[in-house]
Amino acid sequence: MARYYVNENAQSGGEHEVHRGDCSWLPKRENRIYLGDFSSCHPAISAARAHFLNVDGCAHCCPACHTK
Repeated sequence: MARYYVNENAQSGGEHEVHRGDCSWLPKRENRIYLGDFSSCHPAISAARAHFLNVDGCAHCCPACHTK
């Protein structure tokens, strides 16, 4: 299980990135929302969609969920 977060600030393409808690690209505490502890990025992406419509996985820590 890993902790997952979504960036409150959208990327240039409009998507909000989902990150694992140990990611080097994890946003600052004030710019992220804790999503929960999950066994993979897929349920974290679903949880992030409760906050934002346009979400994507981080290419570095969630490559299985990175689509853009």
